[in-house]
Amino acid sequence: MKKPLQLFYTFFKIGAFTLGGGYAMLSMVEKAVVDQKKWIPNDEFWDMIAVVQSLPGVFAVNTALYVGHRVAGAKGAFAAMLGAIIPSITIILLLATVFREYRDQPVVERIFKGIRPCVVALILAPSLRMIKSAKVTWKTAIIPIATVLLIWWCKISPAYVILAAIAGSLIYALIIRHKTQDAGGNPPVPLSRGSRPTSCVSKSKSQKEKEAES
Repeated sequence: MKKPLQLFYTFFKIGAFTLGGGYAMLSMVEKAVVDQKKWIPNDEFWDMIAVVQSLPGVFAVNTALYVGHRVAGAKGAFAAMLGAIIPSITIILLLATVFREYRDQPVVERIFKGIRPCVVALILAPSLRMIKSAKVTWKTAIIPIATVLLIWWCKISPAYVILAAIAGSLIYALIIRHKTQDAGGNPPVPLSRGSRPTSCVSKSKSQKEKEAES
Protein backbone atom coordinates (compact mmCIF):
# COMPACT_ATOMS: atom_id res chain seq x y z
CA MET A 1 0.00 0.00 0.00
CA LYS A 2 1.39 3.38 -1.00
CA LYS A 3 2.04 6.07 1.58
CA PRO A 4 -0.96 8.32 0.64
CA LEU A 5 -3.35 5.37 0.97
CA GLN A 6 -1.76 4.40 4.28
CA LEU A 7 -2.18 7.95 5.54
CA PHE A 8 -5.82 8.05 4.42
CA TYR A 9 -6.61 4.72 6.09
CA THR A 10 -4.77 5.66 9.31
CA PHE A 11 -6.50 9.01 9.77
CA PHE A 12 -9.84 7.58 8.64
CA LYS A 13 -9.70 5.07 11.52
CA ILE A 14 -8.66 7.81 13.94
CA GLY A 15 -11.43 10.15 12.78
CA ALA A 16 -14.06 7.42 12.92
CA PHE A 17 -13.32 6.21 16.45
CA THR A 18 -12.33 9.44 18.23
CA LEU A 19 -14.74 11.19 20.57
CA GLY A 20 -14.09 14.68 21.89
CA GLY A 21 -12.35 16.54 19.11
CA GLY A 22 -8.73 17.08 18.13
CA TYR A 23 -7.08 16.85 21.55
CA ALA A 24 -8.85 13.58 22.31
CA MET A 25 -7.32 12.06 19.17
CA LEU A 26 -3.72 12.80 20.23
CA SER A 27 -3.26 9.42 21.90
CA MET A 28 -4.40 7.55 18.80
CA VAL A 29 -2.34 9.73 16.47
CA GLU A 30 0.78 9.27 18.59
CA LYS A 31 0.32 5.50 18.74
CA ALA A 32 -0.25 5.22 14.98
CA VAL A 33 2.28 7.76 13.71
CA VAL A 34 5.10 7.39 16.26
CA ASP A 35 4.83 3.88 17.73
CA GLN A 36 3.38 1.74 14.95
CA LYS A 37 4.29 3.39 11.62
CA LYS A 38 7.37 5.24 12.96
CA TRP A 39 6.76 8.05 10.47
CA ILE A 40 7.77 10.79 12.93
CA PRO A 41 10.15 10.65 15.94
CA ASN A 42 8.62 11.26 19.36
CA ASP A 43 10.41 14.59 19.92
CA GLU A 44 9.34 15.92 16.53
CA PHE A 45 5.77 14.78 17.16
CA TRP A 46 5.37 16.96 20.25
CA ASP A 47 7.11 19.87 18.53
CA MET A 48 4.55 19.43 15.76
CA ILE A 49 1.72 19.59 18.31
CA ALA A 50 3.10 22.85 19.69
CA VAL A 51 3.18 24.36 16.20
CA VAL A 52 -0.17 22.96 15.04
CA GLN A 53 -2.13 24.18 18.05
CA SER A 54 -0.68 27.67 17.57
CA LEU A 55 -2.02 27.91 14.00
CA PRO A 56 -5.54 28.95 12.99
CA GLY A 57 -7.90 26.27 11.82
CA VAL A 58 -9.18 22.92 13.06
CA PHE A 59 -6.63 21.12 15.20
CA ALA A 60 -7.35 17.64 13.80
CA VAL A 61 -7.12 18.83 10.19
CA ASN A 62 -3.89 20.75 10.82
CA THR A 63 -2.36 17.66 12.44
CA ALA A 64 -3.36 15.47 9.50
CA LEU A 65 -1.97 18.00 7.01
CA TYR A 66 1.36 18.22 8.84
CA VAL A 67 1.83 14.47 9.19
CA GLY A 68 0.70 13.79 5.62
CA HIS A 69 3.04 16.38 4.14
CA ARG A 70 5.89 15.19 6.34
CA VAL A 71 5.46 11.60 5.16
CA ALA A 72 4.40 11.87 1.50
CA GLY A 73 4.37 15.53 0.44
CA ALA A 74 1.30 17.26 -0.99
CA LYS A 75 -0.45 14.00 -1.93
CA GLY A 76 0.06 12.67 1.58
CA ALA A 77 -1.30 15.87 3.12
CA PHE A 78 -4.43 15.73 0.95
CA ALA A 79 -5.00 12.04 1.68
CA ALA A 80 -4.52 12.46 5.44
CA MET A 81 -6.86 15.46 5.48
CA LEU A 82 -9.60 13.53 3.67
CA GLY A 83 -9.18 10.60 6.03
CA ALA A 84 -9.56 12.89 9.04
CA ILE A 85 -12.64 14.85 7.90
CA ILE A 86 -14.76 12.28 6.02
CA PRO A 87 -15.82 10.31 9.15
CA SER A 88 -16.64 13.51 11.05
CA ILE A 89 -18.70 14.99 8.22
CA THR A 90 -20.59 11.74 7.70
CA ILE A 91 -21.37 11.24 11.40
CA ILE A 92 -22.39 14.88 11.91
CA LEU A 93 -24.75 14.78 8.92
CA LEU A 94 -26.35 11.60 10.25
CA LEU A 95 -26.72 13.05 13.75
CA ALA A 96 -28.12 16.33 12.44
CA THR A 97 -30.95 14.49 10.72
CA VAL A 98 -32.08 12.51 13.76
CA PHE A 99 -30.71 14.30 16.83
CA ARG A 100 -33.56 16.81 17.15
CA GLU A 101 -36.12 14.04 17.30
CA TYR A 102 -34.30 11.83 19.80
CA ARG A 103 -32.19 14.21 21.91
CA ASP A 104 -34.79 14.32 24.71
CA GLN A 105 -34.94 10.54 24.98
CA PRO A 106 -33.62 9.21 28.33
CA VAL A 107 -31.39 6.65 26.59
CA VAL A 108 -29.71 9.30 24.46
CA GLU A 109 -29.14 11.54 27.50
CA ARG A 110 -27.55 8.65 29.40
CA ILE A 111 -25.26 7.87 26.46
CA PHE A 112 -23.94 11.44 26.35
CA LYS A 113 -23.51 11.55 30.12
CA GLY A 114 -21.38 8.42 29.89
CA ILE A 115 -19.31 9.78 27.01
CA ARG A 116 -18.33 13.05 28.75
CA PRO A 117 -16.01 11.53 31.41
CA CYS A 118 -14.32 9.42 28.73
CA VAL A 119 -13.63 12.53 26.66
CA VAL A 120 -12.03 14.21 29.69
CA ALA A 121 -9.72 11.21 30.15
CA LEU A 122 -8.83 11.16 26.43
CA ILE A 123 -7.80 14.81 26.64
CA LEU A 124 -6.02 14.51 30.00
CA ALA A 125 -3.78 11.57 29.02
CA PRO A 126 -1.97 13.29 26.10
CA SER A 127 -1.80 16.51 28.12
CA LEU A 128 0.23 14.75 30.83
CA ARG A 129 2.53 13.23 28.20
CA MET A 130 2.93 16.66 26.63
CA ILE A 131 4.03 18.08 30.00
CA LYS A 132 6.59 15.29 30.32
CA SER A 133 7.92 15.70 26.77
CA ALA A 134 8.17 19.49 27.21
CA LYS A 135 10.51 18.87 30.19
CA VAL A 136 8.67 21.30 32.42
CA THR A 137 10.56 21.89 35.68
CA TRP A 138 9.70 23.82 38.82
CA LYS A 139 11.54 26.82 37.36
CA THR A 140 9.71 26.77 34.04
CA ALA A 141 6.33 25.76 35.52
CA ILE A 142 5.52 29.44 35.99
CA ILE A 143 5.06 29.78 32.21
CA PRO A 144 2.11 27.33 31.82
CA ILE A 145 0.63 28.51 35.14
CA ALA A 146 0.77 32.14 34.01
CA THR A 147 -0.75 31.15 30.66
CA VAL A 148 -3.67 29.42 32.34
CA LEU A 149 -4.29 32.39 34.62
CA LEU A 150 -4.14 34.88 31.74
CA ILE A 151 -6.61 32.91 29.63
CA TRP A 152 -8.96 31.72 32.38
CA TRP A 153 -8.82 34.48 35.00
CA CYS A 154 -7.97 37.58 32.96
CA LYS A 155 -10.01 36.49 29.91
CA ILE A 156 -7.15 37.23 27.51
CA SER A 157 -7.38 35.68 24.06
CA PRO A 158 -5.02 32.70 23.51
CA ALA A 159 -3.85 34.38 20.30
CA TYR A 160 -2.30 37.24 22.27
CA VAL A 161 -0.66 34.79 24.67
CA ILE A 162 0.90 32.87 21.77
CA LEU A 163 2.19 36.08 20.16
CA ALA A 164 3.65 37.19 23.49
CA ALA A 165 5.35 33.80 23.91
CA ILE A 166 6.89 34.04 20.44
CA ALA A 167 8.13 37.58 21.09
CA GLY A 168 9.52 36.60 24.50
CA SER A 169 11.35 33.61 23.05
CA LEU A 170 12.94 35.74 20.33
CA ILE A 171 14.03 38.39 22.83
CA TYR A 172 15.46 35.74 25.15
CA ALA A 173 17.39 34.14 22.27
CA LEU A 174 18.83 37.53 21.24
CA ILE A 175 19.90 38.26 24.84
CA ILE A 176 21.63 34.87 25.15
CA ARG A 177 23.36 35.39 21.81
CA HIS A 178 24.51 38.87 22.82
CA LYS A 179 25.91 37.57 26.12
CA THR A 180 27.74 34.77 24.30
CA GLN A 181 29.38 37.22 21.91
CA ASP A 182 30.41 39.52 24.78
CA ALA A 183 31.91 36.57 26.66
CA GLY A 184 34.46 35.94 23.93
CA GLY A 185 33.03 35.01 20.60
CA ASN A 186 31.57 31.74 19.48
CA PRO A 187 30.67 29.09 22.07
CA PRO A 188 32.96 26.06 22.26
CA VAL A 189 32.24 23.33 19.74
CA PRO A 190 31.33 20.03 21.45
CA LEU A 191 33.59 17.09 20.68
CA SER A 192 32.18 14.18 18.80
CA ARG A 193 32.41 10.65 20.09
CA GLY A 194 35.87 9.19 19.79
CA SER A 195 37.55 12.55 19.30
CA ARG A 196 40.13 14.01 21.71
CA PRO A 197 41.21 17.55 22.48
CA THR A 198 43.98 19.03 20.34
CA SER A 199 46.35 19.19 23.29
CA CYS A 200 45.99 15.47 23.91
CA VAL A 201 46.62 14.72 20.25
CA SER A 202 49.74 16.90 20.18
CA LYS A 203 51.02 15.28 23.35
CA SER A 204 50.53 11.80 21.95
CA LYS A 205 52.40 12.77 18.76
CA SER A 206 55.32 14.20 20.70
CA GLN A 207 55.54 11.08 22.84
CA LYS A 208 55.65 8.90 19.73
CA GLU A 209 58.46 11.02 18.27
CA LYS A 210 60.48 10.70 21.48
CA GLU A 211 60.01 6.93 21.51
CA ALA A 212 61.09 6.76 17.87
CA GLU A 213 64.28 8.78 18.59
CA SER A 214 65.16 6.58 21.59
